[in-house]
Amino acid sequence: MAARATSAATVRPPAVAGTFYPRTPEALRGEVARLLAAAPPPGARRPKGLVVPHAGYVYSGPVAATAYAQLRAPGPAVERVVMAGPAHHVPVAGLALPEAARFQTPLGEVPVEEAGARRAAGFPQVTRSAAAHGLEHSLEVQLPFLQEVLGRFTLVPLAVGRASPADVAEVLEALWGGPETLVVISTDLSHYLSYEEGRALDRRTARQILALDAEGLEFEQACGRCGLQGLLVVARRRSLVLEQLDLRSSGDTGGDRHAVVGYGAFAVHEPEVAVRRLGEPEERRRAGVAVGVAREALAAARAGGRPPALPPGEPWLEERRSCFVSLHRDGALRGCVGSLEPRGTLFEEIVRSAASAAAEDPRFPPVRPEELPGLEIEVSVLSPLEPLPADGEEEALRSLRPGVDGLVLQAAGRRGVFIPSMWEQLPDPRQFLARLRAKAGLPPGWLPGTRLYRFTADRYREEAP
Repeated sequence: MAARATSAATVRPPAVAGTFYPRTPEALRGEVARLLAAAPPPGARRPKGLVVPHAGYVYSGPVAATAYAQLRAPGPAVERVVMAGPAHHVPVAGLALPEAARFQTPLGEVPVEEAGARRAAGFPQVTRSAAAHGLEHSLEVQLPFLQEVLGRFTLVPLAVGRASPADVAEVLEALWGGPETLVVISTDLSHYLSYEEGRALDRRTARQILALDAEGLEFEQACGRCGLQGLLVVARRRSLVLEQLDLRSSGDTGGDRHAVVGYGAFAVHEPEVAVRRLGEPEERRRAGVAVGVAREALAAARAGGRPPALPPGEPWLEERRSCFVSLHRDGALRGCVGSLEPRGTLFEEIVRSAASAAAEDPRFPPVRPEELPGLEIEVSVLSPLEPLPADGEEEALRSLRPGVDGLVLQAAGRRGVFIPSMWEQLPDPRQFLARLRAKAGLPPGWLPGTRLYRFTADRYREEAP
């Protein structure tokens, strides 16, 4: 059932202030600061997501702080938090958004992001339920940490009930966004086992999480299993890396060891963008091979040279990969053609794209044979396309990664493509999007039904002799 619009007048008040964490702003702020100060320092880069526990701070607070301290690592500002935690008190079929427009803690109010809530509400597995959120602590206890570390942000809170991993993953994918969005999965681990039994089971669970084993998780391993499974499905699709930050139980923090609850903290990292640097020997060699093939194809097409042959001992050229070949002269674009989906091997795509860039780019006259020696050639080998959901231009601009993302824009039956190297000419995201829209033959402004897809590229290039 589709969710109703959020009432702008409603506030979800704190339900567990004074029990799970301190009631007064001064005491709460002091407790969160103390927990964060005791956590290990952050790593080199800010994570895209976190898996955190949700018990009372005396029990799980030190483990949660280990995760939230990672948000102090360098990175763009986090503006939105997508949070999924188990519904402990009310049966929920699928996932539930709140009816409230703001969540309140002793440290202030956090607004629910309307655009994100609307997007989530478009899925049949998402409903709206004030009851599911009214007494729920799994999301509430995360907010003071986020308020202390991030300051101002918006929230898309999801209480997860009986939901398949695919159902949860579908919603997370739609809300994934770019570096402005943090994804938080709230879950405790084993419940009420002896200290040694709980430690053994939690270690097994941690190994499965790190292996992205969504299907292997059982309910007794994590109360927020459904949300966690959805994240692991997304992680497999996106080649994400999960890092274990902490693994303890209430027997290690604030309780006895007869019946413990397990707590784990994990960071979710997106893969490092692959940038081919010619200073690295292997990449220099590959660049020479790729550009050499493209140059031979250009000569064959424009000056009657010998067609290139597949270089021996280069199995990477026999993979099915799509590419673009760009031609520059004196720093200015002279032609660029390629494909978003491979029609053959990478070798075949380079040959075809190089010949087309010289003769079939409608923006330029065909390359003359005498121009060939002075051309600079770049071969961009593309990753698969990834949907970039956006309800409007501002959201699209927040999600774009300048210098990293290639972009496909489709609207009104037209399509435009910019490969990542276009950021060198158009470093401003707003200008980048506007010029792409113009390239597609579309009028200024965001059109209803606009669809965006992004991709990255391994860039092989040479300079003109």
